[in-house]
Amino acid sequence: MTCKDRPQVLLIIFTILSCSLTASATVSEANALLKWKSTFTNQTRSSKLSSWVNPNSFCTTWYGVSCVRDSVVRLNLTNTGIEGTFQDFPFSSLPNLTYVDLSMNRFSGTIPLQFGQFPKLIYFDLSINQLVGEIPRELGNLSNLETLHLVENKLNGSIPSEIGLLTKVQEIALYDNLLTGPIPSSFGNLTKLANLYLFINTLSGPIPPEIGNLPNLKELCLDRNHLTGQIPASFGNLKNVTLLNMFENRLTGEIPLEIGNMTNLDTLSLHTNNLTGSIPSTLGNLKSLAILHLYANKLNGSIPKELGDMESMIDLEISENKLTGPVPNSFGKLSKLEWLFLRDNQLSGPIPPGIANSSALTVLQLDTNNFTGVLPDTICSGGKLENLTLDDNHLEGTIPKSLRDCKTLIRARFKGNSFSGDISEAFGEYPNLNFIDLSNNKFHGEISPRWEKSRKLVAFIATNNNITGPIPPEIWNMTQVSQLDLSSNRISGELPESISRLNRLSKLQLNANRLSGRIPSGIRLLATLEYLDLSSNSFSFEIPATLDSLPRLYYMNLSRNELDQNIPMALTKLSQLQTLDLSHNQLDGEIPSQFSSLQNLETLDLSHNNLSGPIPESFRDLLALTHIDISHNNLSGPIPDTTAFRNAARDSLEGNRGLCGNTTQGLNPCPMSSSGKKKSNKDRNLIIYILVPIAGAIIILSVCAGIFICFRKRKPQIEENSDSESAETLSIFSFDGKVRYQEIIKATGEFDSKHLIGTGGCGKVYKAKLSTVTMAVKKLNETTDEEISKPAVKQDFLNEIRALTEIRHRNVVKLFGFCSHRRNTFLVYEYMERGSLRKVLSNNEEAQILDWSRRIKVVKGVAHALSYMHHDRSPPIVHRDITSGNILLDGDYEAKISDFGTAKLLKPDSSNWSAVAGTYGYVAPGIFFFLPR
Repeated sequence: MTCKDRPQVLLIIFTILSCSLTASATVSEANALLKWKSTFTNQTRSSKLSSWVNPNSFCTTWYGVSCVRDSVVRLNLTNTGIEGTFQDFPFSSLPNLTYVDLSMNRFSGTIPLQFGQFPKLIYFDLSINQLVGEIPRELGNLSNLETLHLVENKLNGSIPSEIGLLTKVQEIALYDNLLTGPIPSSFGNLTKLANLYLFINTLSGPIPPEIGNLPNLKELCLDRNHLTGQIPASFGNLKNVTLLNMFENRLTGEIPLEIGNMTNLDTLSLHTNNLTGSIPSTLGNLKSLAILHLYANKLNGSIPKELGDMESMIDLEISENKLTGPVPNSFGKLSKLEWLFLRDNQLSGPIPPGIANSSALTVLQLDTNNFTGVLPDTICSGGKLENLTLDDNHLEGTIPKSLRDCKTLIRARFKGNSFSGDISEAFGEYPNLNFIDLSNNKFHGEISPRWEKSRKLVAFIATNNNITGPIPPEIWNMTQVSQLDLSSNRISGELPESISRLNRLSKLQLNANRLSGRIPSGIRLLATLEYLDLSSNSFSFEIPATLDSLPRLYYMNLSRNELDQNIPMALTKLSQLQTLDLSHNQLDGEIPSQFSSLQNLETLDLSHNNLSGPIPESFRDLLALTHIDISHNNLSGPIPDTTAFRNAARDSLEGNRGLCGNTTQGLNPCPMSSSGKKKSNKDRNLIIYILVPIAGAIIILSVCAGIFICFRKRKPQIEENSDSESAETLSIFSFDGKVRYQEIIKATGEFDSKHLIGTGGCGKVYKAKLSTVTMAVKKLNETTDEEISKPAVKQDFLNEIRALTEIRHRNVVKLFGFCSHRRNTFLVYEYMERGSLRKVLSNNEEAQILDWSRRIKVVKGVAHALSYMHHDRSPPIVHRDITSGNILLDGDYEAKISDFGTAKLLKPDSSNWSAVAGTYGYVAPGIFFFLPR
């Protein structure tokens, strides 16, 4: 080799060594990633990571991995279904990372501080995972970082002030976490910051005025925190901001005049704070502002006329303040306005005609003010008005023609004014209307049959007017109506049997009218009826005996009529009834002893009738009864020793000459001599001495006979056998045939773990495959079982279960029955083939099968169930634990809510939560926590 050839040789050797070193580094990075992947708990189910196999081709074939010069620079594993932690992340093996997106997975644990050791990192996103702990202050070392996303985790603690060192950062998103403490003032150093999203946390303290010094800021969202203090006047410097959200905080003070300098604003939302003072007139300078939300504050003074200069305004909401004075005529210039909310203020004067000049106006809410005068004829001139609320003002006159022809109307409220005119002519035909309230006005005349053409009308309320004449027969064709309230008018005539066509009716109020004749028996077909008030009319004859077929009825008032004959036994079968008022009629006979079956009855008024005989002793079983009025009848004998009677006022018992009991309530003492008392005690003791042994022998013989029949003849039993005082209670249930305790035990292998399909806080769920059906069996934990074994709790448990087995809803898991046995207490309910939504979503293959159409179906199913519990029941049921684990799917991906262990009853007229109960609405087959009633 000559000297001339030596440089070429050295170059070849150097190239070979460089390639060898590069190949070694490449394999090292690949192996480091493979080692991290091996820690994923579901790595075998992640199809996207199945390409992570060959280390020699990881830069070209591996999913989510991008390289430059054979070194990893981008790692994008968003939405790959990974379950794991960052404990073994290859920090030191990936020195060239510039882009990391691990969002939308199921990473848990904390964010390691080593993530602050990537000096080249530009993009960092760990959003939508299950991360906990604090944000590492070491992230402040990422001097080249432009994007930081940590949203929708469970991060806590305060935001480190070191984030203010990220001088190149353009977007910070930390929303929907559990962050506390103040917003660091060091954020004022982030001069390149364009978007700052800190909403849905628990941040506190004042808003740093330094944020007003960020020249490039465009979107600032600090809403839904606990921020206090005033809005900084320095915000007037934010000339480029288009979105400013600070609603649902605890901000005080006045809205700064300087806000009017933010000329690029298109959205300003400050609602639900404690802001005071007047609305700044400088807001009129915001020509680009399309959304202004100032509602739910304490703003006062008049509405500045300059707000009419906001020519781009679409949504203007300044309700729920203390604003006074008139609505400015300048509002007529808001030609693009779609939503105008001025409700719940102290505004006065007439409604300006120009308020509805916008051809796009769809919602106009002016209720709860002091408006006077007539409704402008232009109120629906734009032809798009859908929602109009005028409640509780001082408006008068007739309904303008433009509103009579407003075909787009969906919801209208006129109550609490002085509107007048013939109601048959005041309103037109509304094909889209679903709610109208005309109550507390001065409408007269008869109800128009044209209302039948409002085919979507669900609620028709016209109480407290001067309406006369009969109810037109066309009304009974409105089968979609769920609420009909025509009370406190002068309506006459009889109710026809065709009332039964209103098969969706839940609330019927015809009280305080002049209706007469019989109460139609067709009411029995209103299976969804919950509230019935026919009081203060002239109904006569007997109460229909067919009213027992109203399973949801919780309120019935038939008082102040001319009803006669006995109280029908049918009323004692209305198991949901809470209030029953039959007072001021001509009812006679005795009070049925079967009233004891009304376990939910709270108020009972039988006063001012001709009832006779004793008060049934069974009234002692009405544990929910709190108010009783039996005055002015012909009742006799002692009053029951119950809370309701002990607390009854004197006037609720008076007018019954034969009643005896507590002298403080104006009653004569019940006669009983001392000798008679002694004799009675002796007789009672003698009876006990005789009957107890006999009863014991009968029970033993019955048990033996039952065991002989059950095991010798092997005939399944479907009747309930229980002894409330026995520790060996066996309650057997039925499902499409006869199912016995032994069959459940056999099907679950005596609750063998191989049949286990789920574990909850109060028990374990087993799959029981019987000869004709597969069921899910939830066996209670011993602690829960012991609690239910207590006599008082046990009776509640049995009552709740009996009610639950009769409830139906397609989107709630059905309870078939229960067993309370000395060895095992369990619930048996519908088996859902696909398990929980959480399980399906955690499996990559099953999650792909659950496509968008099926997911929409799941959402609709859950919505139907929640709507039923919240709106179709009274009192409503609140589940309080809706999670993907409590949503089960059947074979057709039909969603059903399960596990109501934390469900609560919410009484509409109470600020308190009532105890868990299964006698209202639907309480699904979870484990019940028994609380004091």
